[in-house]
Amino acid sequence: MDLALLRTFVTVHRAGSFTRAAALLGLSQPAVTSQIRTLERQLGRPLFLRQARGVTPTTIGDELAHRAAPHLDALVEIVESGLDEQTGVRTLHLAGPPEFTSVRALPALSPLVSQGLALRTSLTGAAEEVLDGLAAGHHDLAIATARPRGGLLTATPLCDEEHVLVASPRWAARLGPGVLLRKGAVVLEQLPVVEVHESLPFVARYWAAVFDSKPAAAATVIAPDLRAVLESAAAGAGLAVLPRYLCEDELDRGRLVALLDPPVPPLRTYFLVIRTGTLPLPHIARAHESLLRAAADW
Repeated sequence: MDLALLRTFVTVHRAGSFTRAAALLGLSQPAVTSQIRTLERQLGRPLFLRQARGVTPTTIGDELAHRAAPHLDALVEIVESGLDEQTGVRTLHLAGPPEFTSVRALPALSPLVSQGLALRTSLTGAAEEVLDGLAAGHHDLAIATARPRGGLLTATPLCDEEHVLVASPRWAARLGPGVLLRKGAVVLEQLPVVEVHESLPFVARYWAAVFDSKPAAAATVIAPDLRAVLESAAAGAGLAVLPRYLCEDELDRGRLVALLDPPVPPLRTYFLVIRTGTLPLPHIARAHESLLRAAADW
């Protein structure tokens, strides 16, 4: 059987779409469709059910994917290991949110560099993009804020991220004590808001969890990196919702003030994700273990 057909099949299975698989493989959609039809003719069984949006694997499709995918990944590993042997360095391709990967993950993995590990990172906050790239084989290990579905990716909870409502001391003083508890989301009409996107993802999540309401104002400052949001808020641009790990130092220094201390703070879980069957690979296992060990102190 042509391994190219199996590679295309596994990519479609992981991507859930002929169109997405074609983009990941660098092929046209008709070429992907033709390869899948060829494989189905060879097996004499349908592998996917076509739907309005994407495809769903049949029972035989799922079985083939679970049996074939680890072996295809192993072949890729053999090829990549051969390339790495020329330099004596093994490369780990890591994907994850830019702030968390920069502040937490890379420092935790840095000691492995002296043990012969090279790191290549892809930084994006979109969980779907991270997981699609991992499924397609572009990454070895991913940090995501969503648990993947299906059996081709395996997720392990890494840590919980506490979200804190913050502003500069000047804005905190202007609000006065207790105003948030009394007025809830109305406070957004009093302070400008700093966020990563127009949809206010962090503020909306915080408001839903703490005040059981939706934010009623638009952002004044949009910066698609939480570190920029932090600096803008500390400089007095407005309130923001930030991960505690990211703003802890500024809270201790007094550049930022926590506006509220809810009994149950909003949390977001990070997952450490691999392609199923790849954890026995030494460079992935070492990175996986190092991150889980470091996360115990986060």
